[in-house]
Amino acid sequence: MQIEQRLLSDLIPYINNSRKHSNDQVAQIAASIKEFGWTNPILVDGDNGIIAGHGRIMAAKKLGMTEVPVIELAHLSKEQRKALIIADNKLALNSDWDTNLLAIELKDLQDLGFDLNLTGFAENELSNIIETKNFDVGTIENQGKLDEIKPKYVACPDCGHEFDANDKTTHTH
Repeated sequence: MQIEQRLLSDLIPYINNSRKHSNDQVAQIAASIKEFGWTNPILVDGDNGIIAGHGRIMAAKKLGMTEVPVIELAHLSKEQRKALIIADNKLALNSDWDTNLLAIELKDLQDLGFDLNLTGFAENELSNIIETKNFDVGTIENQGKLDEIKPKYVACPDCGHEFDANDKTTHTH
């Protein structure tokens, strides 16, 4: 496996690429490339057809680049190329976050003054992850009585409508 530079104009996007890239996401990818450099080469077949990296190609064009790093995977069969185009995008989506560790890492970056927008998270996501939840400290009288403490408002699990928890009327859709 060898990384080499190729002209953007020589690379051919896969016509049936089912992964979509919004303008906002392309801007995020471009910002990432600008900050960190190329950390993930474009994957191409033996004929310069793009297997993986369509969003990175769009970001490179946005940045005015003429060449990008590529890895050629000419050894893949047609079926393997088609499957890898899908798998490359889907496999990363199958993971999950350890939200406690993520919050610690993001908070550390925030404390160091790093631009957290470069992590790909939206502002509201960042605040939800990082902010410490402040709960009222229970009293000795409340000890062991959590089930007896009723919330003032509850939300319908189907539509999200909030209503007074003491309201005895039936909520319908």
